[in-house]
Amino acid sequence: MKTEVLSLVDGEGYWNHIRKAARVLAEGGLVAFPTETVYGLGANAANLSAVKRLREVKERAEAKPFTTHIGRRSALEQFVPSPGRAGRRLSRKGWPGPLTLIFRVPDLDKAPILDRMPDRRADTLYHEGTIGMRCPDDRHASDLIEEAGVPVVAPSANRAGNAPPVCAEEVLHDLDGKIDLVLDGGTTRYARASTIVRVNDDDFEILRAGVYDERMLRSLLTMNFLFVCTGNTCRSPMAAALCRKLLAERLGCRLEELEARGYGVHSAGAFASAGAPAASGAVAAMRNRGLDISSHRTQPLTPELIHMADHIFVMGRSHLEEVTRLVRGAEEKTRLLDEQEEIHDPIGGADDVYETCARHIENALRRRLEEITL
Repeated sequence: MKTEVLSLVDGEGYWNHIRKAARVLAEGGLVAFPTETVYGLGANAANLSAVKRLREVKERAEAKPFTTHIGRRSALEQFVPSPGRAGRRLSRKGWPGPLTLIFRVPDLDKAPILDRMPDRRADTLYHEGTIGMRCPDDRHASDLIEEAGVPVVAPSANRAGNAPPVCAEEVLHDLDGKIDLVLDGGTTRYARASTIVRVNDDDFEILRAGVYDERMLRSLLTMNFLFVCTGNTCRSPMAAALCRKLLAERLGCRLEELEARGYGVHSAGAFASAGAPAASGAVAAMRNRGLDISSHRTQPLTPELIHMADHIFVMGRSHLEEVTRLVRGAEEKTRLLDEQEEIHDPIGGADDVYETCARHIENALRRRLEEITL
């Protein structure tokens, strides 16, 4: 058998090549494809003959599972009905990306993907109640998987004992004549393997080092809230203080325990300068609620703060515009704190104006936090 090679490098005929590879994959063939880490060797997990052939090519024992690849992050729920807090956060922030997550799936019968498997067989995807999942950050891989429309398992595209390939030529060196097709996407971005992590409800264990190190994974595990107003002296620091209070109440912990629980709360000003204190009216309004923001110092809104945040809440539409101007695509995680009414700036007002603003923020924040799975 001759292995066909289709080039995606120059972009000519891109979708024709993707569709052809997807048909081969869906019909039971073996297709090597690029990801951002190394080249994978895909097989249709719903085709028992394809998975058997994949094991033969990889010289892999029946007991050793393959990693399941998905083309979009939202497909995880098809395979893992209850990913847990750590799994949910790592997949949301680390995918698409060079991260393989191993989930325990105690409620296997509830996995929707089994309805698409022959006789609801699970053994080509799951092993002893676990499944390894990967969502590559590579257009070629995601387009192929989505176009194929079948559950795809994919180890690295090399023979056992050899180094994982980072270009099509290395795939062919090992597997020419043994697989059906190679999609040539050039040399992979990282040219090293993904990090493999086993997740449980609240934490993780690194099983194989890769692109992400433990420090990066810890940062991904943290859920960060960012509140944005104009100058970062009134509304956003009050919102941040109130958010910490409400989070601690909801989690049943002390304010100082939030960071250890994996929560970060920050504030910034869309048009702020650095280092100014909170307005005295804001300090007083928070003191009335048992909160101390007297040590707060203003900071300007930056792309780094935006990228770090999971949830961004702004006080007005001008702040929303500034967030999305600084980081394209940030609108997906940015919302008005009160979607019905902008929260007006109390700067220069009397204490009762700050009290009214604080109540508005707190009521809106309670509603928003109810929408978020912690």
